[in-house]
Amino acid sequence: MTDLEFDVLDELYFVQTFATLREALLDDMEEATLVSVLYDLAQKGWVKCLRPNKDEPIHQEALDIKRDYQQYCYLATKAGLMAHNMGE
Repeated sequence: MTDLEFDVLDELYFVQTFATLREALLDDMEEATLVSVLYDLAQKGWVKCLRPNKDEPIHQEALDIKRDYQQYCYLATKAGLMAHNMGE
């Protein structure tokens, strides 16, 4: 796990909008970097994306983080939390 991945997962113990996540991490990374890290975390299965005001995750085949990243909410998965806690 990279330091950036660790920092992003650290913010995702609870559901976060992209705007909230960006605000929390603005000093540490550029928006494009944040999008890239979110994409990588989703590919690893460490982050799931949700539609705002809904509890259902967006299925991987319908997910387009690189295009629609501002429209999603983000949450660390159980695997992501375990990796974060173990510092993998």
